[in-house]
Amino acid sequence: MFSNLADWVTDVIDRLGYLGVAFLVALENLFPPIPSEIVLPFAGFVASDGGATLFGMIIAATIGSLVGALVLYGFAAWIGPDRLDHFLIKYGKWFRLTPADVTKSEAWFDRHSNSAVLICRCIPLVRSLISIPAGFRRMPLGRFVLYTTLGSLVWNSALIGAGYGLRSQWDEVEPVLKWAQYAVILVILVAIGWYVWARFASPAARARNAAE
Repeated sequence: MFSNLADWVTDVIDRLGYLGVAFLVALENLFPPIPSEIVLPFAGFVASDGGATLFGMIIAATIGSLVGALVLYGFAAWIGPDRLDHFLIKYGKWFRLTPADVTKSEAWFDRHSNSAVLICRCIPLVRSLISIPAGFRRMPLGRFVLYTTLGSLVWNSALIGAGYGLRSQWDEVEPVLKWAQYAVILVILVAIGWYVWARFASPAARARNAAE
């Protein structure tokens, strides 16, 4: 399946050029099985082969990144904190989450929203997800667009540049990024494990449960 998907991705870029890159990158933000580790290095290879310019491919990919991020941002903004609070009041006890917990997370995001969006746009797996809290908190659209564009520009330039430099060996970028993704998954799992321990198994959690 992955091979067929890769063939489809490369075919779209071959046929549509800049438009194909922008379309695939926007789709990758919304549909993670579209792999940017194939889209972007292959775009670099096409540029190195004379089928496009390096600058044009980077700009097309960045436009696609911004469009996909704005769709997620808009969806999260539509859901909004009120709907989330209503859900937590009704079902939050099953997750040991309360509106107060979310308020703390929101306060953290409000303090660090610029750096969070900028940095997360350069990290595999969470690149798209950062648009969701930004939308929930209705981060000022101008700032969201600015930091999403800057972070995406760094990520796209790195991967397209790698494909441009490797030329016909552009597909060697993908195994390296797989290890980066594994590292991100490990960090996420550790964070989830720590959260579960803190909420359910730590001395403070046991004392809180006993008091309840």
